[in-house]
Amino acid sequence: MKILILHQYFLGKDDPGGSRFNQFVKFWEEMGHEITVVAGTVHYATGQKEEKYKGKWIIQEKYSEKTMVLRTYVSEAYNKSFIGRLWGYFSFTLSSLTAILFKVKKHDVLIVTSPPLFVGITGILAKVFKRIPMIFEIRDLWPESAIDTGVLSNKLIIKLAYLVEKLSYKFADKINVLTPAFKQVLIDKKGIKEDKIIFIPNGADLDIFQPGPKENWVREQYNIKDKFVITYMGAHGVANHLYSLLELAKECQDQKDIVIMFVGDGMQKKELIKHAKEEKLENVIFVDSQPKKVIPDFCNASDICTAVLKKVDTFKTVYPNKVFDYMSCAKPILIGIDGIARKLVEESESGYYVDPENPKEFKEKVMELYHNKQLQTKLGENGLAFVRENFSRESLAEKYANEIKKVVKVNE
Repeated sequence: MKILILHQYFLGKDDPGGSRFNQFVKFWEEMGHEITVVAGTVHYATGQKEEKYKGKWIIQEKYSEKTMVLRTYVSEAYNKSFIGRLWGYFSFTLSSLTAILFKVKKHDVLIVTSPPLFVGITGILAKVFKRIPMIFEIRDLWPESAIDTGVLSNKLIIKLAYLVEKLSYKFADKINVLTPAFKQVLIDKKGIKEDKIIFIPNGADLDIFQPGPKENWVREQYNIKDKFVITYMGAHGVANHLYSLLELAKECQDQKDIVIMFVGDGMQKKELIKHAKEEKLENVIFVDSQPKKVIPDFCNASDICTAVLKKVDTFKTVYPNKVFDYMSCAKPILIGIDGIARKLVEESESGYYVDPENPKEFKEKVMELYHNKQLQTKLGENGLAFVRENFSRESLAEKYANEIKKVVKVNE
């Protein structure tokens, strides 16, 4: 098959960040499929644009043997303000549509992955003009999550977002959801028929994330050889609510060997660093975004790994991909996200739920693990066994490919 993917945040080789589709592309290539990706020029976490993309509308790059990437223009105002972010979305809508209509040859299927939701506009127009079946994928429930976190507040833009959402679902041949909760929302609240929905969740990159020695180069380089390390890996944005981890750091100041390590980047990182300095928190370490190949080393250097999000109902429906990474490295998890993420951790017996807005309770769970290495090991082993059995990315790629074949066959 020839698969066309529209993904504004598709990573380059060794870029930091979530690599769901990078991994799918790898496995689909191995199955013999050809892939073209239309992606943006601004990295979603850093908000930065490489020099080679500046001033360019479309750049074609060879990603691998059977995959071509078309990088299309995204405004550099993306991370500067709400208006800048909005123009970042719409500039990609325009540039990506140009690329698909005039630079991309006939493909068997188009996969459009959201957020941002406005890629749905490109997807709809590409489906109509290129006469190609479309799978619309929901990685996060937009516009609800954007509204809940304050990213979207303008009433006119919110109305437009709901319209784009409605039309994207209508024009899609199939809708892929990443969690069972997303599926239920679409059926109960959006009026989507169950037979239109497929479920290919986030998963574990077991070929990248594997258990390894804790006493590795990370502990040496960051001077944490004798420390008990709690690690957060990922975006530093409004939704991630990382101030809760700074509050935990404040609670843990009496334990001189406990440190919290933040690995990643995002809109709030500078503010978080400033806040930590103002509070004189000497037990936190901020690490810049790292190449994907070394991220497992940071995970393995940790004693506990954590994931937190702002306490809003929409986030009760999400599976953060970092949780699968933690499990793959056999690390115990403290999950500060209620809902299905909590259920995932508790049912796999890989960790515990903590209220991210209750730092005293958070510390109690940290100390329970701090004093019980046997429990740390048991929780980590439980998580690893669970993802090996249920969430292997390779097996999910095969399942996804089979669903794509069904869509293609119906449209032949």
